[in-house]
Amino acid sequence: MSVSPSARRARGRLAVMAAGLVAGALALAGCSSSDDGGTSATTGSTSTAGATDSFPVTVTSALGSATIKSEPKRVVTWGWSAQDAVLALGVVPVAMPKNTYGGDADGVLPWDADAIKGLGGTTPQLLSGGDTGQVPFEEIVKAKPDVILAPYSGLTQDDYATLSKIAPVVAYPDKPWATSWQDQTTIIGKALGRSAEAEKLVSDTNAKVTTLGAKYPVLKGKTFVYATTNAADKLTIYRASDPRVQLLTQLGMVVSPSVKALDAKPDDSYFFQVSYENLSKIDTDVLVAYFGDQKSADAFVKDPLVAAMPSVKSGAFAPIVGESFVMASSAPTVLSIPWMLDQYVPQLAAAAEKAE
Repeated sequence: MSVSPSARRARGRLAVMAAGLVAGALALAGCSSSDDGGTSATTGSTSTAGATDSFPVTVTSALGSATIKSEPKRVVTWGWSAQDAVLALGVVPVAMPKNTYGGDADGVLPWDADAIKGLGGTTPQLLSGGDTGQVPFEEIVKAKPDVILAPYSGLTQDDYATLSKIAPVVAYPDKPWATSWQDQTTIIGKALGRSAEAEKLVSDTNAKVTTLGAKYPVLKGKTFVYATTNAADKLTIYRASDPRVQLLTQLGMVVSPSVKALDAKPDDSYFFQVSYENLSKIDTDVLVAYFGDQKSADAFVKDPLVAAMPSVKSGAFAPIVGESFVMASSAPTVLSIPWMLDQYVPQLAAAAEKAE
């Protein structure tokens, strides 16, 4: 679930090219939206509670500041999981990314589909590029957003500048793909004028994670490495700043010191890679890794160098298997955490019990 350097360079070029296209598309959208720019009864609808904060509100990000003049009615989300917080706050976006990985036949993640149904909404416009990170500028123009929410994304400065011609853009506060689910929720809550509701969602979800951790005391203090295999003969390891790693530390686990020891460029991104020939340098109680299917997980542990790892040899290996589960754990949110954690934590605890 990482984005390659070549893909990032391509996005930058596309953003520059798109700036001119956006201007034309905005003009066309303005000509065709005289009567249909309001909130529909389903897509783009909100809960009856509505915003409780006052407007205008300004949200500052690493890429710039966005001033939202009034309560947004037409919300567009970008990135892996912003739509989760929006839906949890009672708002159905008018557009959100299509998830071919982990989503249903339409490209909607299962917990999002449940939330949309619960709000009495219909499937929003699904934006292309969700799997590649390439921002579909013209599609976003057609959605006629009041605000674009992307606090957990890989937006570039060029992307931000182009999108800001369409509507106020709320990007990440520090680094791309590094916003905690707690911060993502409160940032989106502020943008939607629902700060108190967002704080409660964070508090309730934190309490759930804490309760689960206490239910399985074997997890407390156990070291772990969070990894995947998206390159031949290399293990991709996620840094301590990544939200998926932080979720396990919330359960009481500790990031293995060997992660930092093997990390040659700690400020580079949210992950780094270790060749299989150096797997013996990984010292951890538990190994966590994700796979799209069971076949991939089985193939991983059959590799002799992987099988020789003490955590794998002892059975202290806790794979996350299945695309929806991978998405739920890779981009944890107030919606995906309850959806997946009850099922995964018992497996994680069972692995921790076998740690040498």
